[in-house]
Amino acid sequence: MSFRIIDTSPLDPAAQPLIDALTREYAARYRAFRPDSEASAAAELARYSAELFTPPEGAFIIVERDGETVGGGAFKRYDAQTAELKRIWTREDQRRQGLARQVVAALEARALRQGYRRVYLTTGFKQPEAWGLYIDSGYTPLFDRAIAPEVHVHLPFAKDLINPRAIDSLHDLRPREPLGAQH
Repeated sequence: MSFRIIDTSPLDPAAQPLIDALTREYAARYRAFRPDSEASAAAELARYSAELFTPPEGAFIIVERDGETVGGGAFKRYDAQTAELKRIWTREDQRRQGLARQVVAALEARALRQGYRRVYLTTGFKQPEAWGLYIDSGYTPLFDRAIAPEVHVHLPFAKDLINPRAIDSLHDLRPREPLGAQH
């Protein structure tokens, strides 16, 4: 089966399966921590305007396989040199095939073309598959891994796109305290 990556917008009807599936997945994963998990998940996915995910400062891609949306992701501007990855998703029946890694690589390539030198992201403490994806893709965890993930709530990662082995260029992205302590 072949797939194609399409540059689009969160407003594209083809993006709706990604948004709907992420809403369901976030709600299910965090239900024990948020009684209003469906509303919280929907609010999180509606938090940013679609314009933030369009060039020249952002990007939004979907992956189509046999005419169906099976993956995707986006980035928006974090600061002048840093793109922030958002909405990385692969449909459940397409996971464990390297598709998410290809989405991340496609977004990194677009970020470089758009003038960013670094990528930043946060993922939730109930998403260990995402942690593994980012670590395997060369991202540096910007949190104290000796502290339980649920204390952090949001787990930040970053990568220097120019020199992926460099971590000194990521220092300013590191939070001063666990992100959960800020709420």
